[in-house]
Amino acid sequence: MKITNAYVNITSPGRNFVTLKVETDEGIYGLGDGTLNGREMSVASYLTEHVIPCLIGRDPFQTEDIWQYLYRGVYWRRGPVTMSAIAAVDVALWDIKGKALNTPVYNLLGGKSRDGVMVYCHAFGKDTEAALDDVAAHQELGYRAIRVQSGVAGLKGTYGVSKGGGRYEPAERGLPSEYEWATEPYLRATPKLFQKVRERFGEDLHLLHDCHHRLTPIEAARLGKELEPYHLFWIEDPTPAELQEGFKLIREHTVTPIAVGEVLNSIWDSHDLIRNQWIDYIRTTIVHGGGLTALKKLADFADLYHVRTGCHGATDLSPVTMAAALHFGLAIHNFGIQEHMPHTEETDAVFPHAYMYTDGYMHPGEKPGLGVDLDEALAAKYPYHRAYLPVNRKLDGTLTDW
Repeated sequence: MKITNAYVNITSPGRNFVTLKVETDEGIYGLGDGTLNGREMSVASYLTEHVIPCLIGRDPFQTEDIWQYLYRGVYWRRGPVTMSAIAAVDVALWDIKGKALNTPVYNLLGGKSRDGVMVYCHAFGKDTEAALDDVAAHQELGYRAIRVQSGVAGLKGTYGVSKGGGRYEPAERGLPSEYEWATEPYLRATPKLFQKVRERFGEDLHLLHDCHHRLTPIEAARLGKELEPYHLFWIEDPTPAELQEGFKLIREHTVTPIAVGEVLNSIWDSHDLIRNQWIDYIRTTIVHGGGLTALKKLADFADLYHVRTGCHGATDLSPVTMAAALHFGLAIHNFGIQEHMPHTEETDAVFPHAYMYTDGYMHPGEKPGLGVDLDEALAAKYPYHRAYLPVNRKLDGTLTDW
C-alpha cells in the first residue's frame, strides 16, 4: 500500500476545523485533525506546502518512521503548528491502518483496558446559584464528573462562563476580544462555590475546576489548600506551565490533585512535571501533541510516575480528535478521564461518527479505523471565518494570561 494523495479540508460549521485526508492506492483513506484554535491557516499551510509533498509514495503502515521523519527530519522542531501538522498525518495513518486491518484503532494500541471512557462535562453559571442549577442539569444527563465554573462578583465575565447563556465557546469571529481579570475576588469566591456544590450534591460526584493559567504558583497553592475540604478530582492549569519548576511550590502546599498540559505539545514540555511528580494528570491533546504515536509514548512515560491522562477535549478539536482520544483512552493503562464538550449538530453532521455517550462514559464504537468520516459536500457549505480566543487584562490594563 502506498500514499497517492493528501489534501486539507477547512470548514466552519460554527467554528473552524482543519482536516487532513490521506488517500492510498488501495482506495483506503484516513482522516487526521490539524485544528489549532486561532491559527488554523498556519497549520493548513504547513501541511500543504511542506508536509504533504513528503508523504506521496510512502507506506502508510510505517507510522513510527513517518513520525520520526516529520519530527527529526526538520531542523526546526516542536511548536504547536508543527506538532499539530504531524498529528494530522499520524492520526490519518492510524485510521488507514485500522481500516486496512478491519479493526478499531484501539486494538492496534493494545486492545481494551476498560469497558468505557469516563468523561467530564462543563457546568457554569453567571453566579453560584446558576452554576449549581447547571450542575444538576448535567447530573441528570448521567455525568459522574463535572467541571464547575462560575461568574465572579465585580468582574464583567470570567473564563468558562458563557456571556449570554447556552453553549460556551470562547473563540469569537473577528479580532480578539479583551476581557478583564482580578485574582483576589476569584480566590475568595471559588472555595465558597465548591462548598455550596458539595452541600447540595454530596461527595459522590467528581468535581473539577479550571484556573486557566491565571494564578502565580503561591496563589495556586492557596487555592488548592482552601479547596481540600471539597475533595476535587483536580484543579486544572493552576499556573502557566512554561516554568515547570513552579509546580513544585504548588505541590508542596496542597494535596488537591493538579492537571496541566492542554497547551503543551511534546513530551519535553512536561518531562520535569511528570518525573518529579509535580502533577497528577497530563492533559496534552492528541492533535497538539503530535498524534497517537507521540501520545502513547507520553502516556507510557507518565505511567512510570503514577501520572494519569486527562486529554483536552473541548470543541476547538474536531470529532476526528475526539474519536482518536476515545480509542487512546480505552486502550492505555493509565487513563484518568476525558474532557467532553459536545459538538454542535452542524459539526456532528459534517463529521459523522461511531462514538457514543452513555451514562457518564463514552466509547469509540467498533468500526474499523477511527470510526469517523467527513462529509465534504456538507463541509463546503461552511466556509472558513477568521476567529480568535480572547486576550485578558488586569483591572489596571496590564496584559495577563487568558
